[in-house]
Amino acid sequence: MLTKVFGCSVYGIDASLITLEVNVMQGQGTFMVGLADNAIKESQHRIESAIKHLGYTYPRIKVLVNLAPADVRKEGSAYDLPIALGILQASGQFNTDLLDKYLIMGELALDGSLRPVKGVLPIAIEARKRGFKGFILPEINATEAAIVNNLDVIRVQNLQEAIDFLAGNIHIEPLENRTRDLFFETQNEYDADFSNVQGQENIKRALEIAAAGGHNVIMIGPPGAGKTMLAKRLPSILPPLTLHEALETTKIHSVAGKLNKNTSLISQRPFRSPHHTISDVALVGGGGIPQPGEISLAHNGVLFLDELPEFKRTVLEVMRQPLEERKVAISRAKVSVEFPANFMLIASMNPCPCGFYNHPEKDCVCGPGVVQRYLNKISGPLLDRIDLHVEVTPVSFDEMTTERKNETSTEIRERVIKARAIQTERFKDYAYIYSNAMMPPQMVKDVCQINAAGKALLKTAMERLGLSARAYDRILKVSRTIADLAGSEEIKVEHLAEAIQYRSLDRENWGAS
Repeated sequence: MLTKVFGCSVYGIDASLITLEVNVMQGQGTFMVGLADNAIKESQHRIESAIKHLGYTYPRIKVLVNLAPADVRKEGSAYDLPIALGILQASGQFNTDLLDKYLIMGELALDGSLRPVKGVLPIAIEARKRGFKGFILPEINATEAAIVNNLDVIRVQNLQEAIDFLAGNIHIEPLENRTRDLFFETQNEYDADFSNVQGQENIKRALEIAAAGGHNVIMIGPPGAGKTMLAKRLPSILPPLTLHEALETTKIHSVAGKLNKNTSLISQRPFRSPHHTISDVALVGGGGIPQPGEISLAHNGVLFLDELPEFKRTVLEVMRQPLEERKVAISRAKVSVEFPANFMLIASMNPCPCGFYNHPEKDCVCGPGVVQRYLNKISGPLLDRIDLHVEVTPVSFDEMTTERKNETSTEIRERVIKARAIQTERFKDYAYIYSNAMMPPQMVKDVCQINAAGKALLKTAMERLGLSARAYDRILKVSRTIADLAGSEEIKVEHLAEAIQYRSLDRENWGAS
């Protein structure tokens, strides 16, 4: 008897419908065809154990399972549940007319219980798109699937529950969708707040500018100056995620299997901080069937690279294209996928190997030329993509012990949101441009016009400070953001002057010894 069950495979952050055709016929053995990987082929043993554990009989004749379309590679253990149901239906051990109305996914344990699977959100989106009545899946994944409206999410704990539901022996109430209510309730919950940071007013100002314009930042300072602490607080002043951004971010984390237990829609901007020993594949993504890397997991959020010069050169260089294009394309012989990667890069580094170059109190013990060689670990093209260079100095005792009340992240965020609103209006006619940092060079000339006094100041700065030509556009973009924060339609001289001071690493004599 031939039976059809429906599942999905995930490529990139989108899902494709897979039809599982199960036929029990004369012959011997179990055969999985349709470009199934080892995890799927091994499912026979898991399915056989689960079926027998529940008191059913695994067919002793030929079992043929075809995963169509047969020319598309399938991987993973999520097909266990639909294959098991197809075998039981095809062998006449239970009967239902609902298999074509539900999309079914789940990994089986040997006792018939269900384990969670990856990529549930894009699969649920595909199920609704294809017009299925509902989605049968492990209970632990149900909250994630319930993000999708107009789809009955049927959560089951084991194979027997799925059989009883499809056979009409029990009724399982679809999971109620409260995703949007929970999303707005938790949108402003952050563990770290800028009100806890003593001193460092110039660094707070630089991070506010970065948040307002979506600019990349590098912080240079000695150990213990607060670089990591400040970076971890940046998401708390970024504008709240929109529902569209939250859905896109959640899809990426779902595909990568990074969502926490019973997590639905991600409501806060992600903050990813990989260790400097990370490989280039782990950073940008890859694998036989490509999976998202750290830059995609940081989509719509922050990627923090601590101790930037300690990262391998090849790892840093693979970020150059994603930083410009806001996406990463991964090609393999049989598949090519594209992951979004629109993130803010926040990097930190010591000024030299010993950490005390330019320290106000301690002496640097590095030899001649060591500081410049240390800085040269970061290539010019990568440094060119970082808009703000911020020198972080240690906090004095008086600043640490002051009783002065600091601004909260909420207060700073309000100013950032106002500046972003101005940019939204400015770029409303341009697709895929949402902030000043995303402006292409040809647009900078139109949007970032400066008067004669501003041109004279910029010319003087580039000549006297030895600023490189690549700093020109960056200064104009940052000054445009500073003007937006001030509510000014024009870029004034004071806005340019503040932007110029954030190009310290472009100075020809920086790090010279």
